[in-house]
Amino acid sequence: MRDGAHFLLAIAAAALLGACAASQPGAPERPRLVVFLVVDGLPQWQVLAYREQLSPDGLRRFLDRGTWFSEGHFGHAYTVTGAGHAVMLTGAYPNRTGIVGNDWRDRASGARVYCTSDEAHVSLDNKTETLAGTSPKNLLAESVGDVLRRADARSKVVGISGKDRGAILPAGRSGTAYMYMGDSGRFASSTYYMKDHPAWVKAFNAAKPADRYFKATWAPLLSESAYAQSVPDAQSWYGEGGRLPKTFGSGEKPDAKFYASLLPGPFADELTIAFARAAIAGEALGRDDATDILSVSLSGHDYVNHRWGAESRLSHDHLLRVDRMLEGFFADLDRVVGRDRYVAVLTADHGFSPAPEYSRTLGRDAGRQNAAETTERLNAALASKFGAGRWVRARSANGVLFDHKLAAEKGVDRRALEEEARRALLAEPGIAAVFTRTELQEGKLAPGTPYLEQVRRTTHLDRSPDVQVIVRPYWIIDSGFGTGTTHGSAHAYDTHVPILFWGPRWLGAGRVDARVEVADIAPTLARLLGVPAPSASEGKPLPLSAP
Repeated sequence: MRDGAHFLLAIAAAALLGACAASQPGAPERPRLVVFLVVDGLPQWQVLAYREQLSPDGLRRFLDRGTWFSEGHFGHAYTVTGAGHAVMLTGAYPNRTGIVGNDWRDRASGARVYCTSDEAHVSLDNKTETLAGTSPKNLLAESVGDVLRRADARSKVVGISGKDRGAILPAGRSGTAYMYMGDSGRFASSTYYMKDHPAWVKAFNAAKPADRYFKATWAPLLSESAYAQSVPDAQSWYGEGGRLPKTFGSGEKPDAKFYASLLPGPFADELTIAFARAAIAGEALGRDDATDILSVSLSGHDYVNHRWGAESRLSHDHLLRVDRMLEGFFADLDRVVGRDRYVAVLTADHGFSPAPEYSRTLGRDAGRQNAAETTERLNAALASKFGAGRWVRARSANGVLFDHKLAAEKGVDRRALEEEARRALLAEPGIAAVFTRTELQEGKLAPGTPYLEQVRRTTHLDRSPDVQVIVRPYWIIDSGFGTGTTHGSAHAYDTHVPILFWGPRWLGAGRVDARVEVADIAPTLARLLGVPAPSASEGKPLPLSAP
């Protein structure tokens, strides 16, 4: 490895080369602002299925006048929000970022670890829940923003989201994150980033913008016939409130329940976009020659899809509303920053599994694998083989963590425990494959083993469970409620997401059909900005044509 001095010299040289390249005659200057957009839980198929209903300058700005990739995928196995957001701007998968899920169990203590929790810090001006996201402490890889700010301390990196992990992870270690507080309707940062909110944040919150949605109604944007491609309301497998129109709030005034209720719908996303506008003004983003990054992760689509499915009319309508929000946001960016001064990128942190009941209407083998019941059967199988005891200490990320103390007391070899767990889990109807810690550690699995490369990229040996599972296609790991759906599999409906670029001064237009990965976004942006790719990045620069 290079020593620290050589590494810093290499970074400085690369930054200088990038600056020189940008200053060559005929070469455009770097973008003043990179607007990095995430629509949480947006599968690629939805973008194309509803293309003709999209507004001319919302998502179609990318599709008609930008560069977009029809086969953009995540390359890891456990496709959840935390892991996905960590990949995007680091260019690294969970095996390098350490973000193996939204949460996992500490291997030594068994305690739950949330991906952005940090007990050393608290939310500003808001109640801090147990395991609330307050810092990027658990993120082990640097981001494009970290590299950019190291090259030029004037650059600003701001992350905003309805979810703490959606704001914190793209902002990296040296950016600033703001997240929607579901108990207050405000946006807040944490003591990791600052001691007190800046004036523009206080002014935004003082206006109580969430309160304007009290008793507001979410009604279909288009006529009934426009939703012929999606599943009608009030299906038996829908979660609560699966019908439009929907009115938000009850009682006499807004309360914590009301503020939280805004998340599964369009209104929390409207608030997030409004806060992004305030950040652009308050931080003067894109106003000088030091490139800034604004990351905006819209969380509503994920909540909608969990409750009612991506195939539902509610999800269809929600995407159309997000599209209109983006159209208005782009118009503001064109006016405030300048149409030829910023680059926009849009992706998603994962796709979505169709609801099993919907899949069965299409003749697919589909079902719900109840997580708690599966764990009980696994414990019983292990107890029958090795003796009484709670052999499974906890479910962790996409697998289970064993009680290693119990195994040591009973003299049970780790490999034997793993193999018996594999046998028991493969007997379950919804499990397609099982990978053990030992075989992943030893690296003896044959190349080409189904799902192997995805699982390797998911595995961080300090944080991953003892046994990891892959569900069968169109099956989901279910919490027991029997409604709604989820994501998190290695299958294409969960890995296939949009990767869209727009910036006519720097990028050409057109569709690219080669398979690419979300990890490729970070080195692509680094090259565009004339800085080195993040040090843990394993992606490759995307094939972007010149304007």
